[in-house]
Amino acid sequence: MAKKKRKAAKKKATRKKATKRKAKKKPARKKAKKKAKKKAKKKPARKKAKKKAAKKKPARKKAKKKAAKKKPARKKAKKKARRR
Repeated sequence: MAKKKRKAAKKKATRKKATKRKAKKKPARKKAKKKAKKKAKKKPARKKAKKKAAKKKPARKKAKKKAAKKKPARKKAKKKARRR
């Protein structure tokens, strides 16, 4: 894993350099377009994930409501602390 991570880091570093040389390397953009086309085929899965996320959101809202209810108790605790 460490080796893979190192390689990835190197790739990132070269990518940064490549951005400076972009003007010279137009063909690379064509490759990117091909990759984009491949990704376009895979998109539906992402849409499904978004739908799942949308279903999960209400639970978060419930949690927030619970948290809101809990707050007053904290205020009470502070009052007690002041009395001490």
